[in-house]
Amino acid sequence: MQQQPPRNMSLRGAVDLAAVKAAGEAKEKAQERARTAREQGAPVASSAVLDVDEASFEQEVLQRSASVPVVVDFWADWCQPCKQLSPVLEKLAEEYNGKFILAKLDIEANQALAQSILSQLGVQGIPFVLAFVGGQPVPMFQGAVPMEQARQVIDQLVDVAEQQFGIVGEPIGESPADDAEESALPEVPEDPALAAAHDALDRGDLGGAVQAYRNVLADRPGDEEAKAGLAQAELLQRTIDLDPAAVRSEAAENPTDPQAQIRAADLDLVGGHVEDAFGRLVETVGRVFGDDRNTVRVHLLSLFEVIGTEDPRVAAARQALARKLF
Repeated sequence: MQQQPPRNMSLRGAVDLAAVKAAGEAKEKAQERARTAREQGAPVASSAVLDVDEASFEQEVLQRSASVPVVVDFWADWCQPCKQLSPVLEKLAEEYNGKFILAKLDIEANQALAQSILSQLGVQGIPFVLAFVGGQPVPMFQGAVPMEQARQVIDQLVDVAEQQFGIVGEPIGESPADDAEESALPEVPEDPALAAAHDALDRGDLGGAVQAYRNVLADRPGDEEAKAGLAQAELLQRTIDLDPAAVRSEAAENPTDPQAQIRAADLDLVGGHVEDAFGRLVETVGRVFGDDRNTVRVHLLSLFEVIGTEDPRVAAARQALARKLF
């Protein structure tokens, strides 16, 4: 049975290809709920980081978590590890610009609330980080952790919030007036050349989609949508006829075989396991040499295009690759 990729598919965000359309619809619904909530006077984030206490916790954390993941940092002035972790969380909150909100709770100033939450979860010490999504608690981590580890956990939180709860944030400071201005803009007609690629994907014609994207890039080499579309279509084309069990068995038995590792990494990516795909190829770069190393390196760079070079996991993988190469 031929695979039918969805229109305007995207692997950005590390979702399974089969879930892309549903994820997009969930995101649209969540954004609509957020706009409705603003119109009804629900709390709207004016900053990515805020201080909360017993009086504001219900509104600023529990109610707000219906429209954006809220990460709660339990801290105290005497806690030295807290002083290491809090700046990391604050930097990430500003960087993610509304994909999650960081709420800081001083446990000394709010002892009853903090003790109630921490005791229910069996937490004995701080720093402790707990998220709320749709009013539901999601434990994150305890103790000071490095930036990249915190980033990975937050990435997972953002994905879970969107895929399972249909909850997404919005850029900080966005207002109903901004929405009205945006909706008033005339709709830009779809590029005919890109439309041809999208139609080919709808028909399951991966070869036709690949060629259509290449045609666009021949005329417009810098077209980012065509670059991403081509990388995604080629990935599907490479994996559509693979036997996952056989591919993974071959990769396990041949850790220095570039093609075996490349095929396994492709399957990892199609399944949404972005870090696994990148990590597999980074490790392979460290095991092989010469032309084999360059083959794996170039393929890894092509997978970066699939996910999108702005994705933080791509930045992390680039750093790991550089360490292996230099």
